[in-house]
Amino acid sequence: MRVIRASEIGEYVFCRRAWWLRHVRGLRSANVRELAGGTAAHARHGWLVQASAALRVAALILFLAALLFFAVSFLFPS
Repeated sequence: MRVIRASEIGEYVFCRRAWWLRHVRGLRSANVRELAGGTAAHARHGWLVQASAALRVAALILFLAALLFFAVSFLFPS
């Protein structure tokens, strides 16, 4: 059974003729370079989203550690 990807569904919804030319007739798009650039941009964006989520978690951990440090310093002054 052939896997149908979301991008293929989007291509069909956007232009049935373009989908037919590509998947039935086997013709390739004339703007291959632009498509490759878009794929690379989406890959970079996905990496940035993952990195920002990791940085958000790190910031929360550092904030809680600082809060704990100040609470302990306030409760047990030296």
